[in-house]
Amino acid sequence: MPAEKTGRLLAQEWRELLAVHARTICELDRELHAYGLGASDFEVLDILAEKGADDRDRALRVQELAARIHLSQSALSRLIGRLEKDGLVTRGMCSEDRRGVSVSITGVGRDRHAEVLPLQRAVLARTLGERPAR
Repeated sequence: MPAEKTGRLLAQEWRELLAVHARTICELDRELHAYGLGASDFEVLDILAEKGADDRDRALRVQELAARIHLSQSALSRLIGRLEKDGLVTRGMCSEDRRGVSVSITGVGRDRHAEVLPLQRAVLARTLGERPAR
């Protein structure tokens, strides 16, 4: 059985992980800015495009999206509002529960996602490729 890591080593790994995250988010934001997107905007489009790959008519509930995007419900709601204003997503009532709100990607959103996907993947390869193997 491997020896347990000390608190100091765990804290060091945590800080390294945070540093990689911060560098990655900053670089993504810089690169995506030219396309009118930020890292969180792209992440929403990416999740919706992935979801729609199997079933184009399938939308995600805002709560489902919030669980995957790591933003507060209010921040996600504002982000969805911006994406909707830009014609990249649509919001509607959930068919299963009229109290819920669902979000789906539009054709314009799919096109923008496809356009910037290689850029996002290149940033991830650069920033995550720097991490030493453990």
